[in-house]
Amino acid sequence: MSPNIIVTGGAGYIGSHACKSLARAGYTPVAFDNLSTGWKDAVKFGPLVRGDLLDRTALDSLFSDFEPVAVLHFAAASDVGESVRNPAKYWRNNVVGSLNLLDAMREAGCDRLVFSSTCAVYGDQDGVVLDESASEAPINAYAASKRAVENIIATYGDTYGLGSVVFRYFNVAGADPDAEVGEHHRPETHLVPLVLDTVLGRREALILNGTDYGTPDGTCVRDYVHVLDLVRAHILGLEWLLDGRDSRVFNLGTGTGYSVREVIDAARVVTNREVPATEGPRRAGDAAALVSGSARATEELGWTLERSDLATILRDAWRWHRTDGYSA
Repeated sequence: MSPNIIVTGGAGYIGSHACKSLARAGYTPVAFDNLSTGWKDAVKFGPLVRGDLLDRTALDSLFSDFEPVAVLHFAAASDVGESVRNPAKYWRNNVVGSLNLLDAMREAGCDRLVFSSTCAVYGDQDGVVLDESASEAPINAYAASKRAVENIIATYGDTYGLGSVVFRYFNVAGADPDAEVGEHHRPETHLVPLVLDTVLGRREALILNGTDYGTPDGTCVRDYVHVLDLVRAHILGLEWLLDGRDSRVFNLGTGTGYSVREVIDAARVVTNREVPATEGPRRAGDAAALVSGSARATEELGWTLERSDLATILRDAWRWHRTDGYSA
């Protein structure tokens, strides 16, 4: 019988891709999701348990029913702009929810956790390639809530013996090449799907959120990593913990940044279509540039990038976006 892995947010974008990779690696992914932003149709590779991290009773039942060997924790509110407007939601969902999860794990004797964090914990450090030793200075409630959970995880490790691998993501993009699962947020805030929705006529025009940043073309620069490369790191992190190794923090990115305009230009080439765009104001909480230094993940986990060139990211996402997507 294959070991059970709880995947919080398993009906979401990254979580659904992680479930597929876990199933292929010989595990049974158990998706735990309240479906507020996830999709029932995305749960194809193991059971779905509908529940909320704020419901401790539901969590206790989850661990009792499935007796998992580890947890992959993706579930979180993640809209940077919303976190500026409504920080209370982010402290409640991301911090209180994670604390409930950790306490349920401890009660059940499950002591291995892979946590989805963010490069946003580093704040706005223009022109700096950010490795794990970079200073941390979150500039919005989303980033601050993730950093707070990292701190909680560390103390649970010191006091209760929790083993953890924390991944600080840069911008995740792309989709399953088989188009079984893909990126579909509600509302959509991520650049690649916004660009492709515009190409397909689902939006009149892409809004460039700020064109006066101190970057070469005035638009934000981000480091894009393919979702399949990202979830492969999670499998490596899981196996790292199951092998009894020490808790670690890893960045996940490519070390190369692309501006919004560069992504648009690449999308024109991949789709052979125009991308109508208009200039708009900056979004609150956005950093000008975020680029990763991920040498630690390569050296210690043996992580490699297989699909994270921008053209492949866009081709895979384009294949998914031309399907009907999810209906429920």
